Amino acid sequence: MNTKKIRMELRDYLMIAIGMASFSLGWNLFLLPTHITASGVPGISSIVYWATNIPPQYTYFVINFFLLCAALMILGGKFCIKTIYAVLVQTIITSFLVSTTTGFHLLGDQPFMDALIGAIMCGSGIGLAFSYNGSSGGTDIIAAIVNKYRDISLGRVIMICDIIIISSSYFVVHDFEKVIFGYVVLYVSSFCIDQVVDSRRRNVQFFIISDKYKEIASHIAVYPHRGATIIEAHGYYTGKDRKILFIMAKRREKNIIFNLIDDIDPNAFVTESNVQAVMGEGFDKFKPRHNSLKDGDMPLTKG
Repeated sequence: MNTKKIRMELRDYLMIAIGMASFSLGWNLFLLPTHITASGVPGISSIVYWATNIPPQYTYFVINFFLLCAALMILGGKFCIKTIYAVLVQTIITSFLVSTTTGFHLLGDQPFMDALIGAIMCGSGIGLAFSYNGSSGGTDIIAAIVNKYRDISLGRVIMICDIIIISSSYFVVHDFEKVIFGYVVLYVSSFCIDQVVDSRRRNVQFFIISDKYKEIASHIAVYPHRGATIIEAHGYYTGKDRKILFIMAKRREKNIIFNLIDDIDPNAFVTESNVQAVMGEGFDKFKPRHNSLKDGDMPLTKG
């Protein structure tokens, strides 16, 4: 394993730990003390804790153990290793918080703010873990399995899985208001998951007109390591033949490309636009969508 891969792996584990810390703080400081049900396995753990006083970290760990065994066969060792790491980090942090914050209520009697802040912290933490090839376990594993084979929003899959968990909390808390706040947590956390995950997948495309197109393309190929397509064009006003560079890149790389172009040719003509999705080498993998052909539609065939 070269140095670059080692740095990337260490970065993944660090960001997963930060994500799990965010989730644990949101769950233990804002949701658990107010009897507002979290999503997924933490939600089940919360319900068991309120009903039996069994510490939530124990239930959380046991359920995830069995889910991880299933994930190992479907998602592969790399996903499971990082998910096991995430589960252990969250279990340790939760154990510490439960033992040190019992009876502590940060916001007092403000259940809506507890639900909102807790949901933002939990959703952002899960999204961060997903963005770096990990997961907090539980329904995240189910969502990751579905997302591997179908192009369905991670947050939407988790929302579907969690509706039953939150609804069942009524039989323990006996308070419809707390159940409604649980749905608020579900919606907000799912939204945050999608925002965090999509923020790392957003792409941009460039059209660059420059006499130094070869130099620009060669530098971009080295760093940020993006390919370029040369398009033959003809200027209507000048009547001259020109070369246009077409480049796809991650949104986080656009400033690097802008600075590189400015260093090589400050007079270059550049357009940049956002792209909804890019599939292929260096970007997202193709995922089959649900069959949406209507009656009378003809499927695409090779001819």
